[in-house]
Amino acid sequence: MEAVIQGRVYKFGDNINSDVIIPGRYLIYIDKERLGQHAFEMLGEGFGNTLRSFDILVAGRNFGCGSAREQAATAIQGLGIRAVVAASFARTFYRNAINDGLPIVECPALVAAVAEGDSIRIDLAAGKIGHAGKEYPFPQMPDSVRKILELGGLGEYLRGKLAERG
Repeated sequence: MEAVIQGRVYKFGDNINSDVIIPGRYLIYIDKERLGQHAFEMLGEGFGNTLRSFDILVAGRNFGCGSAREQAATAIQGLGIRAVVAASFARTFYRNAINDGLPIVECPALVAAVAEGDSIRIDLAAGKIGHAGKEYPFPQMPDSVRKILELGGLGEYLRGKLAERG
């Protein structure tokens, strides 16, 4: 994970359901690229390909609500999306994203200010998002969560901890 993530925004509204992110029939897969091929396909043929031209998803309230499927975060990464910013996240999606190494940030003020196609700059360590000459603060992540993201997810984090024990 990068400490600073920059890129173009695709903007969603409220209540983006994990069932829309990745339909249940694809939950047999765990590969990011395979899941990315089917991400958001309920929104129309080729919609996932549209998202591939963006770097960051921005959404309203309750992003990732619905089923508690771990593959939702994996499918988003399979599209090449590097981070998600939302006004709020469903708690299960939030934890699944961290565990999978997908940086996610709650920042309602940015959601209100940004438009699709805008560029933003997320500084995870500083707890700030830059957009159109302004900075939007967000609650900083605990060091342990930032470390999980830096290593690419909980699996890598735990492997490192076990290796430390020898």
